[in-house]
Amino acid sequence: LGVYDPLGLIETRDMRRYEIMEIKHGRAAMLGFLHVIAIHAGIRFPGYLSASLGVKFSDVPSGCFASLEAVPTFGWLQIMFFTCMQETGASPFAEAQTDDKEPGDIAGIPWVRYDNPETKTFKLN
Repeated sequence: LGVYDPLGLIETRDMRRYEIMEIKHGRAAMLGFLHVIAIHAGIRFPGYLSASLGVKFSDVPSGCFASLEAVPTFGWLQIMFFTCMQETGASPFAEAQTDDKEPGDIAGIPWVRYDNPETKTFKLN
């Protein structure tokens, strides 16, 4: 298919970095979407979201803005801290992206790779 770049900006940028970021953020968006589907389906963790404030996971509403307001500030800080650790590879659940890895291989688990270009094109389209 080629790359649509009418201004010729690709030569001035590190496109591998943008490819890595696109894959990582795309996967994060897919997980976020699955979270919304799970919440609307009624799936909740048992127990307390904040024991000190008496907020249970089941008390969080399924609406987008209502659920944002229901989570305590310290909970959002924990989410942001965990996300930053995942992005930098400082988390025990993630690895830093290096040049010897394929873009997006940060979870420490092997992904299926297709060496045959025809098979890869078929799988991606």
